[in-house]
Amino acid sequence: MAFEFSEEDGRFVAKDADGLEVGEVTFTRDGDDFLVVNHTGVDPDYRGKGIAEDLVRHVAEKAKNEGLKIDPVCSYAKKELERKPEYSGVLKN
Repeated sequence: MAFEFSEEDGRFVAKDADGLEVGEVTFTRDGDDFLVVNHTGVDPDYRGKGIAEDLVRHVAEKAKNEGLKIDPVCSYAKKELERKPEYSGVLKN
């Protein structure tokens, strides 16, 4: 099953093939240097399909592309960002 990911104001959303929103990761900007990731959620019917992981990846790519660091307040995002070495450059120290 393929999902479409898009950035909206302060969040990335995942939609299924019918355009139904099935997940989101929300973030805020903290000054000029940080994105604060405060929530990651996926509809229970769509869990286990890697959607949350992909949502966090989109935020990490945004941070990399914009030269920002991520302050992961969301426990899932924090675990995901700390677990994968490719994200080490975007984590707030």
